[in-house]
Amino acid sequence: MRKIPFYFIILSLLVSCTEAKEEDEKVTQHYTIEQFMNNLSVFGGSFSPDESDILVSSDQTGIFNAYTVAIDGQSELQPLTESTDQSIFTISYFPEDDRVLYRSDNDGNEIYHIFVRNEDGTSQELTPGENARAVFYGWAHDGKSFFYGSNQRNPQLMDVYEMQIDGYTSDMIYQNDQALGFGGISDDKNFMALTKPINTNDNELFLYNRTSGEMSKISEEQGAYNPADFAKDNSALYYTTNVGSEFTYLVKYEFEAGEKTKILEESWDIWYAYFSHNGKYRVIGINEDGKTVVKVENMETGNAVDFPQFENGDITSVNISRSENKVSFYVGSSSSPSNLFVFDIETGEHKQLTNTLNKEINEKDLVTAEVIRFESFDGLEVPGIFYKPKGASKDNPVPAIVSVHGGPGGQSRQSYSALTQYLVNHGYAVYAVNNRGSSGYGKTFFMMDNKNHGEGDLMDCVKAKDYLATLDYIDGDKIGIMGGSYGGFMTMAALTSHPEEFEVGVNLYGVTNWLRTLKSIPPWWESFKDALYEEMGDPATDSVRLYNISPLFHADKIVKPVMVLQGAQDPRVLQAESDEIVEAARKNNVPVEYVLFPDEGHGFVKKENRIEAYSKILKFLDEYLKQEELKG
Repeated sequence: MRKIPFYFIILSLLVSCTEAKEEDEKVTQHYTIEQFMNNLSVFGGSFSPDESDILVSSDQTGIFNAYTVAIDGQSELQPLTESTDQSIFTISYFPEDDRVLYRSDNDGNEIYHIFVRNEDGTSQELTPGENARAVFYGWAHDGKSFFYGSNQRNPQLMDVYEMQIDGYTSDMIYQNDQALGFGGISDDKNFMALTKPINTNDNELFLYNRTSGEMSKISEEQGAYNPADFAKDNSALYYTTNVGSEFTYLVKYEFEAGEKTKILEESWDIWYAYFSHNGKYRVIGINEDGKTVVKVENMETGNAVDFPQFENGDITSVNISRSENKVSFYVGSSSSPSNLFVFDIETGEHKQLTNTLNKEINEKDLVTAEVIRFESFDGLEVPGIFYKPKGASKDNPVPAIVSVHGGPGGQSRQSYSALTQYLVNHGYAVYAVNNRGSSGYGKTFFMMDNKNHGEGDLMDCVKAKDYLATLDYIDGDKIGIMGGSYGGFMTMAALTSHPEEFEVGVNLYGVTNWLRTLKSIPPWWESFKDALYEEMGDPATDSVRLYNISPLFHADKIVKPVMVLQGAQDPRVLQAESDEIVEAARKNNVPVEYVLFPDEGHGFVKKENRIEAYSKILKFLDEYLKQEELKG
């Protein structure tokens, strides 16, 4: 073997070190919130009947509307609707013509109505009623009708209806007096899967025979049961369950024999499973450590389809066309918003149809998240998604944010967040903690916060802060907490129960008075109410505990700056929650900022509102956490 001169080795090392140093010291460009929000948000994947276009929703104009995109990738998004005030979200093309279903509500109040856009461009409301909520359930296999749920008969009960597409007449096909959850209908329209929540982890699974009127209970042992799909010959129901296992697996229940067979098990939760239109393919989604792993199987051959792979990419929203020849799906990552792709199964070719990242942003300036685990107060290993700012080092320590997801029972995932990347781009480390009670890590972990909210789960957040403080590139004296919905509750709980732990708090539409919230949940949540009470507590019988964990009643303990953001139309966390915590905190003579959007609900949808919200969050953090002197 030929020897390499020693001096050449030294020279190579010097060059490598110099290049690495230059890369580390390269100044990352800082982007405005307008630039981040000029990313394109696109979702939806319904193929047109001739499979030449895909129907999507996009906020290209600042508010969500319906668009089509050609699968040849030769044209930009083509608008179908032009709403300027109410967001429009697409549902589906009609199976045999170019009519389109979409839904809309009133400024985020979640009272959805279903509309049709006709081929001549006119629109028609199909589910009228000022306070009647309608939810699309799916197309009949023959494409001549669709199913939907509506509470027009009783605000607390979602009955099941079938609407014919010729004339738009509808009939109730199941009167839901037991407040069961709809889980799908067989291709012959005879069998219906229904669920009844016991708590937020466990439920019961039923099979309703429309011909005989018989209701059969499928679930036996207590656990989670989620309908997946019916067999194409209408002989069986596929569902996922975690009975006898930490993670959910796929089961086949055969109607005639009454037999249950485990079909597929992974080392993580099988999130979903369904068949293509005629059953040629089966799609499996696996929730693997905060990312989705998709597997497609040819049921005729038993072979796996060579589905496209993307490094660091999270594949979502997989939809196989009715012809079973094409697949639409999205690929995103922690550093890139999701893009729409189309895949030809026969040729194996795939094509990217959108470019959602603003051209003014260099993706190399953004940060790829990594999964980091730490040991909590009781030795439990807790995972989280970590974003380290470029340039953070021992010589340049940065402030940090512990970010808490919604729920209870949500999960922070390795997906793109404009707010997170905006904060990281401006010098904040962000750790999206998956505290105990988060989904995706087994049922034991998921149930650890039951009637323990604001206690063990909150201590996980505190220990996440302590872990961050051990990193030499984090300024341990400048760590805040932020969250939305349930994460907003955790933020306020931290500021009231552990007032000296975090330097600031940012609460986005978070619960602060559990006694009120649990009594005022939307009527259409009736089927879920008992399960929520089982996990959180019943305000009629657990009032003392709910009082003790409600931040509003301990607001006198708030000693750190706090920011609150709220939508006035929010049906889940009422505006009064935020009004009262802001008023109470201001009595403590601490900095309190309140941002209220009159035309938003539970989450901010309109682009101009998100720009305002996120820019104000950064300014607040710069002033009170980073403690930079504001300019201008």
